[in-house]
Amino acid sequence: MQTDTFFPNLVTDLPHADIPLDGLTSYLLQCAEHQVIFMSFEKEADVSEHRHAAQWGVVLDGRIELTIDGKGRVYEKGDTYFIPENTPHSARIGAGYKDLTLFGQRDRYRVQQGRGSRD
Repeated sequence: MQTDTFFPNLVTDLPHADIPLDGLTSYLLQCAEHQVIFMSFEKEADVSEHRHAAQWGVVLDGRIELTIDGKGRVYEKGDTYFIPENTPHSARIGAGYKDLTLFGQRDRYRVQQGRGSRD
């Protein structure tokens, strides 16, 4: 069953990622050494400064203001970004933002309990 009007069933049939941000729907593709997350934000969100393994993303729709190692930039549909491993970064995410993000670690997020692969 189609549950998202942006992402196709190929994505929405994936398990939901457990990411505690209000208004976020996220789908987790688990790989041997990496994770791919498809994200869709219905509300604005602020993500405080943090660090983790390398992260690469492509903006599919909307806009995000990323501050990476103290340098701020706005990314919009079609833009890509890269955050090197252990680099401090924060974000202000606009309502309607959608992206595909690759994390350079296999356990960045877990499958959200209580939400199967088809909601």
